[in-house]
Amino acid sequence: MTETVKIVSPVDGRVYAERPVASGAEIETAVAKAKAARQAWGEVTVRERAKFLNHFVDALLAKNDDIVPELAWQMGRPIRFGGERKGVEERSRYMIDIAESALATVEKTGKEGFKRYITREPLGTVMVIAPWNYPFLTAVNSIVPGLMAGNAVILKHASQTLLVGDRFAEAMNAAGLPDGLFQNLVLNHADTEQLIGSGEIDHINFTGSVEGGKRIERAAAGTFATLGLELGGKDPAYVRADAKLDYAVENLVDGSFFNSGQSCCGVERIYVHADVYDKFVEGFVENAKGWKLGNPLDPDTIVGPMAAPKFADQVRGQTLEALRKGAKSHLNTKHDLDEESSPYLAPEVLTNVNHQMAVMREESFGPVVGIMKVADDEEAITLMNDSPYGLTASIWTEDLDQAAKLGARVETGTVFANRCDYLDPALVWTGVKDTGKGGALSEIGYANLSQPKSYHFKIV
Repeated sequence: MTETVKIVSPVDGRVYAERPVASGAEIETAVAKAKAARQAWGEVTVRERAKFLNHFVDALLAKNDDIVPELAWQMGRPIRFGGERKGVEERSRYMIDIAESALATVEKTGKEGFKRYITREPLGTVMVIAPWNYPFLTAVNSIVPGLMAGNAVILKHASQTLLVGDRFAEAMNAAGLPDGLFQNLVLNHADTEQLIGSGEIDHINFTGSVEGGKRIERAAAGTFATLGLELGGKDPAYVRADAKLDYAVENLVDGSFFNSGQSCCGVERIYVHADVYDKFVEGFVENAKGWKLGNPLDPDTIVGPMAAPKFADQVRGQTLEALRKGAKSHLNTKHDLDEESSPYLAPEVLTNVNHQMAVMREESFGPVVGIMKVADDEEAITLMNDSPYGLTASIWTEDLDQAAKLGARVETGTVFANRCDYLDPALVWTGVKDTGKGGALSEIGYANLSQPKSYHFKIV
């Protein structure tokens, strides 16, 4: 019997779609086709590659009306938000536009009698293992620059969002990309690890859990493939006494609960200066009351279900533990682990929390946020750094010079001031500690998806 992967929809618990897992022969064929296609693609100029990739973006955006409800059925995001169209276009177009300069030959002058320069060469075959929470955005971070850098790309998408891989393949075909250059494979975990360890993959980009990242590293051991790993997060925010509170409240509520809190850079813990703590909490709770839970196919729904019951149960467990240890709940009156758990979980705000509670230390990845009072900047920085993760952190203040000084001390990949939960393609997307290694987007993203090659010629 052929092994299949089923998408169980969080909307109603039914199987929404099903796809067969690639056979061993199909995997071998995909690898061979990728190797053949990338040879010819490496001879195509960056400017010509840009034409193909811009057509791909056009074709993908043209499918958005169909993609939006598909996302709701697959992972629960409400249709009112229109999918990921804006971010996909912003990131893709930016990386296409900077490719020529980022991959340009660097001449080294100043040594008479020699011609010296450095080029950027393709790595070979890039494997993108994409997650379900932002299934288009996380994938384009590596797919578009990977192809622009001259590589072939194999996509293995999360089982919860398999149809996203289909959409990528359809758009690539519509753009006329050479056969085999981009391939979408449905793989189980064992076959994924076997392919990584085969030595046929030159770079792996993985977005997922810390444990998943460790399995990727173990699978790739000895192959010398390069890795880009974006793993867990517990992103903090610090609201200083001089912050514009109404603005901070509105943006931090959004940063905490958008996408049901299932965001790599979503805000999971907030530290507020004692001088403005009470006013901030009052405003935050009042604003959060407007984030109503419902069916994601209803245009009025702001918060949809989490992608699976098990994810919601993890958040319920953290919340229950915090309440047992003295935390105060501000939005919900009932918290329990039902015998039949549900992916539908309403937002929650907790105060009277501390770092002995899992909800303030361990990744939640759901619609719950803890808010702590702090005495000053020093206490805030200490608590922000009291985490095994470091993807983003935000500081809310009118003093940007002070934000920069404090940000230099925060152990994180990105420091925001007066914004959060956003990815700017002009800046490298990276993390520290258990959040991972490598970096995507910007010129640095291209450096990680290509191989430097030196030319040292003596004129005789």
